[in-house]
Amino acid sequence: MPEERLQKLLAHAGVASRRRAEQLILEGRVTVNGAVISELGTKADAERDHIKVDGKRIRPQEKPVYLAMNKPKNFVTTVSDPEGRPTVIDLLRGVKARVYPVGRLDYHSEGLLLLTNDGEFAKRITAPATHVAKIYVVKTNGPLTPEQQEKFRQGVPLGGKRTAPAGLKLIQPGTNPWYEVRLIEGRQNQIRLMFKNFGRLVEKLRRVKVGFLELGPLKPGEFRHLTPAEVARFRKVLKMEER
Repeated sequence: MPEERLQKLLAHAGVASRRRAEQLILEGRVTVNGAVISELGTKADAERDHIKVDGKRIRPQEKPVYLAMNKPKNFVTTVSDPEGRPTVIDLLRGVKARVYPVGRLDYHSEGLLLLTNDGEFAKRITAPATHVAKIYVVKTNGPLTPEQQEKFRQGVPLGGKRTAPAGLKLIQPGTNPWYEVRLIEGRQNQIRLMFKNFGRLVEKLRRVKVGFLELGPLKPGEFRHLTPAEVARFRKVLKMEER
């Protein structure tokens, strides 16, 4: 690997933010091949050099991978399942990186799912504070009244805590209507429980968009790598430093 600035290597290894890494260097807490480094601008090779912070060896982080998948129904959104059910990781043929799901879609739900090995990216995508919207289309076993729709939008008490305000739009009326739901948080089974609060059951649920990224033509079980432009756009939205 080519040499890079030490604070950048520490940030990419998940030790600290780049600014905090600079502080660690200035405090003399970083060594390279046994020598204390206290000057900013020093470069090193993460694979060749022995880099330590407070005496602990720093390992180079594997290359970041960002995937978009159309999760099928009846797959668990985890790396492994104690019940032996198929997981979304089982669908990643040819991917050598150890990625994991960003957030979750429950067992019976389908649609757009992001997977990555970038912990900071995953954390920021799922944090309600970043306000990254997730859009779903939902089929229910009956319509909500106008009053119920407004209460849904304002937030529903679940587990002693009210959900954040949500978007709700009727997109196909009928005995079993379809709604578009917009969330900025992702509690377990949240949409199903929100409709259940009004006496309605969710028959089908598909996530079609995360932030600006749409599900697109991916078929159930298919996945693709995000393009560099998509990754850069996400990192800008999430206020993350460029790699």
